[in-house]
Amino acid sequence: MKIVFMGTPDFAVGSLKALVEAGHEVVLVVTQPDREKGRGREVTFTPVKEYALSQHIPVFQPVKIKTPEAVAELKKTEADIFVVAAFGQILSKEILEMPRLGCVNVHASLLPKYRGAAPIQWSILNGDAMTGVTIMQMDVGLDTGDILTQASIPIEDDETGDSLFEKLSHLGATLLCETLPCLERGEITPRAQDESQATHVRMLDKSMGRIDWFKSADMLEHVVRGLNSWPGAYCSFRGKTLKIWGAKAMDEARVKEICPEIQSGLENGTVAGVTKEMIFVQTGDGYLALLEVQPESKKRMEVKNFLLGYPVEAGEVLRA
Repeated sequence: MKIVFMGTPDFAVGSLKALVEAGHEVVLVVTQPDREKGRGREVTFTPVKEYALSQHIPVFQPVKIKTPEAVAELKKTEADIFVVAAFGQILSKEILEMPRLGCVNVHASLLPKYRGAAPIQWSILNGDAMTGVTIMQMDVGLDTGDILTQASIPIEDDETGDSLFEKLSHLGATLLCETLPCLERGEITPRAQDESQATHVRMLDKSMGRIDWFKSADMLEHVVRGLNSWPGAYCSFRGKTLKIWGAKAMDEARVKEICPEIQSGLENGTVAGVTKEMIFVQTGDGYLALLEVQPESKKRMEVKNFLLGYPVEAGEVLRA
């Protein structure tokens, strides 16, 4: 099968690699333009471009995929299908109808749930028990096309945005390679999405990581795990930013087993107790046990190491 692949971040590399290893003819890779990064403004390639070049696959990087020049470039490929995975641009109707098998998308949620950006992180932020991947026949809407296939996995209790990102990248790659041959043989009956069950999620931004101690410990744990590694959860500690990389929600009974001298009824954000390995912070409901943190301008570290340089006592307040 002749394929044009469109994708940009690490998540998409898994699908592209799987297509290559399955023996499909990837005739062109389309990805976002190179970006300048860091203080030195060094030009960096997208992860998809890096892999494509390693496989000697031609790469096309249009600023806008809908321009007549970009459309003409796609037509030259005479591909059977376009495969899209986290590309970052919206395709026009003309492009969607160009290949004989249309365009399919690898989407990291169980559609119609979590249409839009950052579905992986939102599934953790919302405390979902399950998530998965959908291979969808694309249409002009935003993640509204018919469902071709789906696969689901549980969200583990210690799942982070990063760990789930990796799992769904592999799951999507596997499902994609299982789906394409069946699609070509006409063995799949597309299934319309149930609009009454559709939900939409927005892109992540740095402000979402600010810890609001008035929220419950459960919700704050989801913030810490879901926004790991970007943008990350953070609060203010002694006037400086403290990133929180690892945390666990606990009720008072559980905390008392670990820290019998724990205090209760404190202002939200107040340190209620400290052990050699944990800092227990009062929240709107329950306690958030801090396990791994990063002081401003320092490296990530376990709390036991943090406490060696930053002695913390009950009664100290962490600000939002």
